[in-house]
Amino acid sequence: MRILALLFIPVLAIAEDWPEFRGPLRQGQSSAVGLPIEWNANFNKNIIWKASIPGVGWSSPVAVGDKIYLTTAVAIGDVEKPVVDRSLRALCVSATDGKVLWDKEVFPQIAASAPNIHKKNSHASPTAIFENDRLYVHFGHQGSACLNALDGTIVWSTREFAYKPVHGNGGSPVIEGNLLIFNADAEADPAVIALDKTNGKQRWKFARVSDAKRKFSFSTPLMINVNGKRQLITAGSGVVNALDPVTGSEIWKVRYDQGYSVVPRPIFAHGLVFIATGYDKPTVLAIRVDGVGDVTDSHVTWKLEKYAPHNPSMVVVADELYLVADNGLLSCVDAKTGTAHYQERCTGPISASILYADGKLYLQDEKGLGVIVKPGKTFTVLGKNDLAERSLASYGIIGDDLLIRTEQNLWRVGSQ
Repeated sequence: MRILALLFIPVLAIAEDWPEFRGPLRQGQSSAVGLPIEWNANFNKNIIWKASIPGVGWSSPVAVGDKIYLTTAVAIGDVEKPVVDRSLRALCVSATDGKVLWDKEVFPQIAASAPNIHKKNSHASPTAIFENDRLYVHFGHQGSACLNALDGTIVWSTREFAYKPVHGNGGSPVIEGNLLIFNADAEADPAVIALDKTNGKQRWKFARVSDAKRKFSFSTPLMINVNGKRQLITAGSGVVNALDPVTGSEIWKVRYDQGYSVVPRPIFAHGLVFIATGYDKPTVLAIRVDGVGDVTDSHVTWKLEKYAPHNPSMVVVADELYLVADNGLLSCVDAKTGTAHYQERCTGPISASILYADGKLYLQDEKGLGVIVKPGKTFTVLGKNDLAERSLASYGIIGDDLLIRTEQNLWRVGSQ
């Protein structure tokens, strides 16, 4: 890796950490303040540094203290060939200047046995998790591992839980107690799997059953508290299940027929779980979480069928739910009733999830355009900033600055 530009080395303002996909609350919200609403690719406004990252990966950056962690897939040999071997890697980057502190191969990926991926996917799309000087990385069907976050030494790794995906890997894992849990929504026999985070051994496996003909999905689970008890909310093709995270047994489920390739991570607010049901026509469901068994007919509070997302995860701010369709149309709806306040064109085609921070909504589209919107029932754009590079990863936060991953670079963006 080489540093493409560095204006200055700032004194780092370390606020909350951003240890996993969608941050410490797992719902795309940050307590950071003073975030910029203007930046550009020419380094005349609010770009602290820009660093090239080897390989290609759409995992989002995670940040703890003064270090940033990423995964990537580096092509081996003739990169012009349509099918090449790859090295699946984890990287630690200095938050001060973007320099790589360590770079570790986790798994080799042999092209001859690696399934094809979707053109909008990468071979390193799930986001890592940091906890107690351990970095947990997940490459979907290619395997999972635990690394020493200080130097990249592999503590354990496993490829025992391979499955046949469609379009490659996607959803990120979640930690609950001593468990590392991830969705394994394969072409057939989809499941949710819990590993012992200390050694990578399986603790439980939940077989996901639904009427969906296409079984594959890519969502990330969400842990919530319900009346003093923990629930693991896990969305797959045709069904969302709430599981006991200790045993993997089902608490409740809601069916949604043929919805498949579910990507958005569930979110939780006002006693409701909000999910999007995937392709071909996504619907947003608001579900009460106090049920038992099949609650499809009793606990779905409202549905929104117009301009629901296929890929970007949603966010709740106060009483409003914000969601962006893949075509860039942003909706603000009443989180309790589903009544739409507005549905307005906001970005170009978009896959990254919405971030709420510093009293603003941040959106990053697939061409590198960042759009900042004022929360509220009226659509108000505060800024538009184009990095002019393909971008599918969701935002990260370091101190009171943004981390933006584009196809070849990682950017630290902060008010100067």
